[in-house]
Amino acid sequence: MQTGPQRSKGRPEALAERVYQALKNDIFDFRLMPGDRFSESEIAERMAVSRTPVRQALFWLEREGYVEVYFRSGWQVRPFDFEYFEELYDLRIVLEREAIRRLCALPQKDCAALLVGVKQFWMEEARPDDGKTLSLHDEAFHMTLVAAAGNGEMARIHAELTEKIRIIRRLDFTRDDRVEATYHEHARILRAVFQQQTGEAQRILTDHIAISKSEVRKITLHMLQQARLQPIE
Repeated sequence: MQTGPQRSKGRPEALAERVYQALKNDIFDFRLMPGDRFSESEIAERMAVSRTPVRQALFWLEREGYVEVYFRSGWQVRPFDFEYFEELYDLRIVLEREAIRRLCALPQKDCAALLVGVKQFWMEEARPDDGKTLSLHDEAFHMTLVAAAGNGEMARIHAELTEKIRIIRRLDFTRDDRVEATYHEHARILRAVFQQQTGEAQRILTDHIAISKSEVRKITLHMLQQARLQPIE
């Protein structure tokens, strides 16, 4: 007779990876809110695994800056540090402006060939309804710009910071007006790049990222305030 949840069995690394991905999704989707505290035992019970893979997954998340450990009172999802996120956004602007400069210096046919996929999605295809899907395509748009510029180290650093800001950046696709603005601004950036208008493309890109950063901060603060006002069940 079963008296409790079945504990998953398997390679420790595979279990830790599964717990890591599940917890990361919980943090990104705000099922675990900034400031929430929890214990290894609670996570192990919920995910039906032992504490060993949970601890390993949490140490991975701590190393990436998503959680903090309190050795006498468990773990906590790191509160939002908006200054840190704004520094990441500033770095993103630097990298993407340089990518724009390099793309505009390419022969027009070569540049168009490198960006054909993002042009098709943002300027030609029907819009998907799912905000998370749009958020991933938004990341792909900006990562493609940097990767197409041809510097592997720039692309690697940009991919890392993209991962770090994903937790708040996807909130930009929870409002219809922000979705509409993103489509409009992406199309303007691409047109300017295809016409080799370096300064114009950089200006549109800079404004696009700055406005997104400001709007996401507003949405995040509002969302956190609403969460605090929810009754405790």
